[in-house]
Amino acid sequence: MGYEIDFLAVGDQSKSGDAIAFRSGNLHGRRHEQFVMIIDGGTKEAGEDLVNHVATHYGTRTVDLVVSTHPDADHASGLTVVLEELVVQRLWMHRPWEHAEDIRHLFQSDRITDRSLRSSIRAALENAHELETIARRKGIPISEPFSGVDLGYTGIHVLGPSKSFYQSLLPHFRDTPEPKSQMSALVESILNAAERAVTWLAESWNIETLADPDDETNWRSAENNSSVVLLLELGDGQGALFTADAAEPALSAAIDRAESVGFDLPSFARFVQIPHHGSKHNVGPTILDRLVGPKQRDRSTAKTAFVSAAKEGAPSHPSRKVTNAFQRRGARVLATQGVSKFHYSNAPQRIGWSPAEPLPFYDQVED
Repeated sequence: MGYEIDFLAVGDQSKSGDAIAFRSGNLHGRRHEQFVMIIDGGTKEAGEDLVNHVATHYGTRTVDLVVSTHPDADHASGLTVVLEELVVQRLWMHRPWEHAEDIRHLFQSDRITDRSLRSSIRAALENAHELETIARRKGIPISEPFSGVDLGYTGIHVLGPSKSFYQSLLPHFRDTPEPKSQMSALVESILNAAERAVTWLAESWNIETLADPDDETNWRSAENNSSVVLLLELGDGQGALFTADAAEPALSAAIDRAESVGFDLPSFARFVQIPHHGSKHNVGPTILDRLVGPKQRDRSTAKTAFVSAAKEGAPSHPSRKVTNAFQRRGARVLATQGVSKFHYSNAPQRIGWSPAEPLPFYDQVED
């Protein structure tokens, strides 16, 4: 079986996003021998790029499956273009307003009704609601991707979130009614200020300065932790792991799920998407040891790690601490950074495309 995994560049400034196309099967054969999938759509402009990419390089205007991993605009906005301009057979997305009855008791006010909560969540998550509206108008079937639910696709495994984990996050989505407990605005402002002040540290192959995120950082964004984590089987005992913006709590639960159904991610997932555009707030040594594997004594490129990062996003996206940490664990690291990149096996040659250059190992990293 052949496959192509394409990370399209999103934005030309400092704001990163995800726009990913995937094709597998007999890529030298006819369309019915292939499976075409889109994972997130970036901005509206990136959505147009995805439409053109699928038509030009995959030779089709039909997509078997579109996945919206979470409702952030830098992931979901471009999918509205994909749904409008391509023939989409099925859409996977979470519809948080459909969970109102199950989560109403988690909010502070007893005066909130199921109806008012649904309306509030729809208004707060405009991009997700727009996707649902387009899908319904065009008759595209919608499924909510939760781990442990049979969604009808062999070789595509939803590792997270579980339905219960997802529902526990909903009261903490931005602009929803006030939950019974939440991070203080002061703490969040301190964290934002710390990101803007950058100093540099020395690293080497044997010195890793990346730290495990603390609890405040782990739960900083409920939307990020609601990200769909996908494992795709590529054949020959190999898989590709897509993590969107998942942080440590979501990644840990996804790894637990993988292990429970018989997948050892460090040995099986030879391709890994680096979470949240390479942010140092999403991963630390402990979770990377479980996700990618332990640190290697010598340099190895047994795995490939991809990161969607904006052209001017450094040093936050991708964090040098994070890309160094992936390299220590046996992965070559590739970044979009304003230029689309792809990873492939047994696929047709593309005119004008060249192999991506891995990022270097840095001896200076951001503090």
